[in-house]
Amino acid sequence: MRHWTVQIDEGAVDAAATETGFTGVVAIDVGDERVLERCYGFAHRALAVPNTPGTRFALASGSKTFTALAVLRLVEQGRLRLTDPVRPILGADLPLIDDAVTIEHLLTHTSGIGDYLDEEADWQPTDYVLTVPVHLLASTSAFLPMLEGRPQKFSPGERFGYCNQGFMVLALVIERVAGSGFHEFVEKEVFVPASLTHTGFPRSDDLPGDAALGYFEKAGNHTNVLHLPVRGNGDGGAYTTVADLHRFWRALLAGRIVGPEFVDELTRPRNDVPEEGMRYAAGLWLHATGPQLIMAGYDAGVAARSIHDPGSGTTATVLSNSSRGAGAVVDIVQGFFD
Repeated sequence: MRHWTVQIDEGAVDAAATETGFTGVVAIDVGDERVLERCYGFAHRALAVPNTPGTRFALASGSKTFTALAVLRLVEQGRLRLTDPVRPILGADLPLIDDAVTIEHLLTHTSGIGDYLDEEADWQPTDYVLTVPVHLLASTSAFLPMLEGRPQKFSPGERFGYCNQGFMVLALVIERVAGSGFHEFVEKEVFVPASLTHTGFPRSDDLPGDAALGYFEKAGNHTNVLHLPVRGNGDGGAYTTVADLHRFWRALLAGRIVGPEFVDELTRPRNDVPEEGMRYAAGLWLHATGPQLIMAGYDAGVAARSIHDPGSGTTATVLSNSSRGAGAVVDIVQGFFD
């Protein structure tokens, strides 16, 4: 399994990080061996606290995979089916969601529902896009005022259209079917079975000491705390470490979170997404042509990419606490698998 190491150009990673002002951690694990580890910048700039291999970083949309697995746990338990329409579960809430939208449509971004964070709209991560005060967004139900009133964009199943709102709807489904809070269910059914001891959904105003603050620019202390919900939810916002992500991939493929049938559902290619240079499955991305599984996220003060190759047991992860600089480093790391 050491064959990946011959492709690692540590100097290229360092050069890209220096040129772009990358701040964060880059790690490559082959089996139980870490073959590359680089840390750049500060987790807390004002106090000059450096990023380390143990720093917890926000995942942004990368944590949609955790939401998808929580849904699949409910399916595995016989409490939900992928073909179930979401409308009866929502009741009177979100009446503009088409009656034909199913759980699987939401998981695969083919529902066509309106999006409170429309990826096709003209906005930047530095914009204040949330229409509800961020300190109120600590629970799933608190998002409902932002999700209401958004009409269908296209018919369910017609095409792929990345939709953050779809995963917020899935969080509502999880709560209503499971009879417990979204965060509690994900902790019990995903994080604990995978032994993810440094992964969770902390509040941004109550972060643990080893969590990185998110920054916008190469320099300065302007953080993202007023740009994102105070607590992440179904569409993103979990915090994790590079070690926990490698642990996660191995637990997933070993069937410790869901059984093999549902691992196959999670990872089965559903749509080519050429504009992203990847394919999409059901809650995670896939390499455009290869077997690699990918968690990816980008938001205000956050950039994340974790790539796992099942055949070699290799995980390559880039976690950044800035909106800028991660792209070039991600491209180099992604290139290890091309």
